[in-house]
Amino acid sequence: MQMTPEILYEDNHLLVAVKPAGVLSQSDLTGDPDMLTLLKNYLVEKYKKPGEAYLGLLHRLDRPVTGVMVFAKTSKCASRVSEQIRSRTVRKKYRAIVYGHMESSAGEIHSYLLKNAKTNLVEVFPDAASAPKDAKESNLEYEVIGEGRIAGAPVTLLSILLHTGRSHQIRSQLASIGHPIVGDRKYGKGPNRFAGDILLESYHMELDHPVTRERMIFEIPLREEEPWKQFRKE
Repeated sequence: MQMTPEILYEDNHLLVAVKPAGVLSQSDLTGDPDMLTLLKNYLVEKYKKPGEAYLGLLHRLDRPVTGVMVFAKTSKCASRVSEQIRSRTVRKKYRAIVYGHMESSAGEIHSYLLKNAKTNLVEVFPDAASAPKDAKESNLEYEVIGEGRIAGAPVTLLSILLHTGRSHQIRSQLASIGHPIVGDRKYGKGPNRFAGDILLESYHMELDHPVTRERMIFEIPLREEEPWKQFRKE
């Protein structure tokens, strides 16, 4: 029996669910579980639909990342939400635990990113002058939420607001300023080996409902298990 991801919200137009770490956003050649297939199966079973249910994939999360994902249940809604994403009226916030303590309580990272399709790695350039012409301008803001330790190493919990949605953007940009995300096998070069999943999650998403235009906010709480638990304010 296949798992069904946690459903945060559902109506006739939208389906909002939490992607677990290790689950793909959509299917690939591995045949491993993916959100799109799991949720289509959920809709078929719940509504006794003949054949395959329609579900529009609006955005992706990297396989090791957990967090909020929004799907469209009609093609019209998919088009309307996709336009919000293009016009950057959708707000996405992430939590990340990074190595080291930040010099300031809040800041911005502005750089240019170029992805190598062969290695699936992103190279970071500090400015337009040093970047190849096909590198993409990338910008995020961060705020320090708390400081702690993992296996003796100092770490910081950040809240991150994405202004651009580039592939591996958060992971590569934080690593480029000397604060890789704990558990990141691609970009992380921390002081110790962390055996768990990457400590990055998409915890907050805001968008306008594609039909009613109501501003909607979806958020998941800070996890209760370690190493996240040390940052919880009881």
